[in-house]
Amino acid sequence: MEEEDAFRCARIPGSGGAVRLSRRGGEFTLQVHDTELMTNAAHASEDALGELVCARISAIPDATVLIGGLGMGFTLAAALKGLGPRARVIVSELIAAVVEWNRGPLAHLAGHPLSDARVTVRIEDVAMSLRSGFASFDGILLDVDNGPRGLTRASNDWLYSDDGLAASYVYPTLFRSAEEVRIHTGTGDQHTIWLATKRR
Repeated sequence: MEEEDAFRCARIPGSGGAVRLSRRGGEFTLQVHDTELMTNAAHASEDALGELVCARISAIPDATVLIGGLGMGFTLAAALKGLGPRARVIVSELIAAVVEWNRGPLAHLAGHPLSDARVTVRIEDVAMSLRSGFASFDGILLDVDNGPRGLTRASNDWLYSDDGLAASYVYPTLFRSAEEVRIHTGTGDQHTIWLATKRR
């Protein structure tokens, strides 16, 4: 068996912890402590998140979408496929090194989505983006810290609190409908995606 090559590590702002990018052959893994955040070997839920949300706003030619957390770029790539040429995607990523990795050793995994002219990256906590400009977003995709509690940073608890969900239009009383979608992966894992539509 090929020995794991742990070749990148970066501090998580405000947490004292670190995120590690490791590789075993062609498989890349992002981890915090001993917890796996994601791997390129299983990204069905990331793909589904981008596809499901962007399918709902596909009729908006100049849609503006916020993605919270870059990961390995799979959600971003899926969203771009579902959006038109005039769309705009803002990615809020807290850890600058994750963006660098997506422009370097991880770039090929999702097809170089950061090279798309429709993409703008903000090195900031997605909570800042939600608090400062959520009213301008046609779609918000949150795949931050695995939820529903902060894993990498305690302050991420806010994203899944009543205030955080209200800010991202995911609080049930603000919506016309809410839908739970379960994604089954080839490895037997199950992921849940919550979709909600803003009341018009």
